[in-house]
Amino acid sequence: MAWNVFKFCTALRAFGSIMIVFFLGLVGVTYYAVVVAYYGPHLFRGGFDTLIAVAFLFLFHLLLVMVLWTYATVVLTDPGGVPLNWRPLREEEKGDADPLVGLGYGIAKIGTNQSAVPGDFKNLDIGFCLKCNRLKPPRAHHCSICNRCILKMDHHCGWVANCVGALNYKSFLLFLFYTFLAEILVCLALLRVFMEIFNDDEVDLTPGKLAATFIAFVSVLGFLIMHITLVGANRTTIEFQAKDKKTGLTWRYDLGWKKNYEQVFGTEKKLWLIPVYSKDDIRRMPALQGFEFPTRPNWDPQH
Repeated sequence: MAWNVFKFCTALRAFGSIMIVFFLGLVGVTYYAVVVAYYGPHLFRGGFDTLIAVAFLFLFHLLLVMVLWTYATVVLTDPGGVPLNWRPLREEEKGDADPLVGLGYGIAKIGTNQSAVPGDFKNLDIGFCLKCNRLKPPRAHHCSICNRCILKMDHHCGWVANCVGALNYKSFLLFLFYTFLAEILVCLALLRVFMEIFNDDEVDLTPGKLAATFIAFVSVLGFLIMHITLVGANRTTIEFQAKDKKTGLTWRYDLGWKKNYEQVFGTEKKLWLIPVYSKDDIRRMPALQGFEFPTRPNWDPQH
């Protein structure tokens, strides 16, 4: 009998809940070490020490709020599932619902060889999920852990016990961004401790703790850089892993870095750093909902 790895999907869902508790525990330990044990007492020393402590604690709590806000948004936001009996709208059914079509936010028109897709939809980049037994929009993929198709699925993240997809990808990127900034702030705040280590002073920080801090810092930085690069190319992690290795091929959804970023963060730049969209962007940009995506003008899969 063939070994079926997907029988562990239920266990992976439970593991995700454990990781949420673990993450919150890390936040709690960091808060105690930085605020309660180190900078809190500095508030009462007076002079320059108090000024530095106030400035640091303000920035630290600001970043902490953003980390927890974006993290909660990723965990609690449905990444976007394919509705029952979903089908793409024909051009005559769209009416005036998509006013950004003329600005380069049109509908993907890519050929497909899916025999299960009805003939009148074969001019669209529509797929068919054999596990869900239904049509799925462009760039949607089936998640075996969530047991459903996810709109513009990037990956299933154990740290948030949720898929990262069309509706929570922005929040996920902001979570990485604010986590990285918080790590920088904490490292700078504890710079004195590191200096004492190199001066051979006795401090309560073992080489193991130093290694763990360094690994966490580099891991978040690397993950953040990877996703910034993917957003700039308008690819998900799944699409990057499955991309054609033939050199010279252009990606159908790459519209240039500006429009690529707008498809994730929206056109209202004043909202780029918080996990929300403007009502106008939600109404005008189908890509934010994960159902329809523009393609490069005159895109040719051979070039």
